[in-house]
Amino acid sequence: MEVAIARGKAASLGGRLEAARERAFTGRKEELAAFDSALLSGGQVLFVHGPGGVGKSALLRRFAQQAVAAGRPVTALDGRTLDPSPPSFEAVAGRALTDERAVLLIDTFEQLHGLEGWLRECLLPRLPAGAVVVVAGRIPPDLVWQADPGWAGTLRLIALRDLEPVDAAALLEARGVAGELRDPLLAFAGGHPLALSLGATVAIKGSAAGSRWRPTHDMVVTLLDQLIGEVPSRAHRHALQVCAHTYMTTQDVLRAVLPDDDAAALFSWLRRQPFIESSPLGLYPHDVVREILEADLRWRDPKGYADLHRRINTHLMARIHADDDMDVLGAVGSLFYLHRGEGRTPEPHFWHGQDEVYEDVFRPEDTEDLLRLAATYDAGSAAAVSHWTVRQPQAFRLYRRTGDGELAAATAWLRLDTQVEAQADPVVATAWANAHAVAPLRPGEHLAVGRSWVHERYRGTSPVTDLIQWRTVGWCLRSERMAWSFMAVHGEDPSRDHYNMHDLGDHAWEGDAEYVLRAHDWRAVPAHLWLERLLPVGRQRARITHEPELAVLSQAEFTEALRKALRHLSKQAQLAANPLTRGRLLAGQADPARALRALLEQAINDLSQDPRAGKLHRALDLTYLRGAPTQEAAAERLGLPFTTYRRHLLAGIERICEDLWRRELHGSS
Repeated sequence: MEVAIARGKAASLGGRLEAARERAFTGRKEELAAFDSALLSGGQVLFVHGPGGVGKSALLRRFAQQAVAAGRPVTALDGRTLDPSPPSFEAVAGRALTDERAVLLIDTFEQLHGLEGWLRECLLPRLPAGAVVVVAGRIPPDLVWQADPGWAGTLRLIALRDLEPVDAAALLEARGVAGELRDPLLAFAGGHPLALSLGATVAIKGSAAGSRWRPTHDMVVTLLDQLIGEVPSRAHRHALQVCAHTYMTTQDVLRAVLPDDDAAALFSWLRRQPFIESSPLGLYPHDVVREILEADLRWRDPKGYADLHRRINTHLMARIHADDDMDVLGAVGSLFYLHRGEGRTPEPHFWHGQDEVYEDVFRPEDTEDLLRLAATYDAGSAAAVSHWTVRQPQAFRLYRRTGDGELAAATAWLRLDTQVEAQADPVVATAWANAHAVAPLRPGEHLAVGRSWVHERYRGTSPVTDLIQWRTVGWCLRSERMAWSFMAVHGEDPSRDHYNMHDLGDHAWEGDAEYVLRAHDWRAVPAHLWLERLLPVGRQRARITHEPELAVLSQAEFTEALRKALRHLSKQAQLAANPLTRGRLLAGQADPARALRALLEQAINDLSQDPRAGKLHRALDLTYLRGAPTQEAAAERLGLPFTTYRRHLLAGIERICEDLWRRELHGSS
């Protein structure tokens, strides 16, 4: 129906309502300026689109006021009250179809979506040349509008976003929210007008909560109804929950977490929703939609929420190990996002897509820029960069600003397995000395030293340092046979205490710059255990925190411990005290002593499968498994001279030591 917008406000309930709405209206300067421009020029169509509750209706009411103030007649239509047919629409559009100065405002256009083609091709071209039309709805217009050169100078698209922080704060102030209530409400609602308004009403009623304010369940339900509404099926609801819980959603994520559903169809449905945004990394929901979906599932189905969390966590861990190198960054970032707010790790600076910085590989032509960046630390740092870019160019990653490609930071993951390599760099040399003093490398192992150089604009918490940290975590989790890692952290870096890595005591100096070496022994605390301590999931929290570190044994120590275990194979107490029970071979065993006995029995029995080791197997079997009272008695039972028996026994022990030592180092049989 047609609504006449009159000048001034009558002394009525409606007038008071409009006055209250006007006082609560904040921001939208660019949109108001665009409408003013359209009023001046005439012959314009503005298409405003955005998710539910973002303020489209409030903006159209302000447009109506501007049009009336400019002396233009206004016709305001609402798709919720119209019959979606061309004749019905024309019947209520009234004078807008004939008046040169008419302003036609169409709200809730998603309810009239079937009329879009008719509106574009038939109705709007018939309007007088000076008329102004504003269409507002949740769904962006069809691309046909933009592809048609006829509409190029007439149609203006306005994607309505959340209010800016200052405008959001002004809205709360207009609604009477101040003091310590404001910050938690802004943290929940961001700049979403409907969430801010609902939150203001609820917060004022429960003002005693203060900084502990949280959205009520009734508020969450109301927002779900207003912003999302009904969904087609249970599978679609699950897809929304996955999208809300993970940083970015792709078909791979849906396929892994919802294996019984059609991932392609669900992804296609998600990307069409007005409250879902897209980026180079995948889909993500509007912040308020994410928050209310999360809050609703946590309240309604705590067990289902925990199960969803575990499934996404498992998928991301698999991706970190299996993805191509350039895809690992996104998987690690998603994993940290999954555990946001748990208080165990520093809060990352997340952003949508790659709109600030991006990671790049090092190329020889980048050397000059990299040396210039390193020189901002000290001359010695530049010398180290020059050394390593020649010897390990593949170790470097660069971080550039998206806008202009300028170098913002660089990091290197230097892999070393001999002391000679370390001497050219004082930071790396100190790391090597620290490792050698505490627990030296064993055959086939290496250590890694992570070094970073960050432009001062990005030091501290920033998207750049987050990307470097995520890359470092990816390197740590994917490296094989790595004994130690060291992070060289500049003495003034505020991020020096991150990620459960420890200062062994000896700091490195490069010129006048001091570096703290944050170290981790991956043999003592393997990658999976380190990550579980860093990002505990569900019931793992209490158990993982107290799990002891593994013993890091040299080959000589390992051999001596194995010989003792064979001699004490039937003695539970001695086996329980054996260093092998704290090694990699038996990590995670509930009863390490029993597991050690079973391991040695299996190792002896495995020799029987090798025709060339039959004599060795018989000597070990009779001596340790069948309980010969003495070695002399064992030799007699075997019908062998004692020296021959001893040769077979020692060769068998040596064979078992070699096999189990290989498993201790490599982690596989």
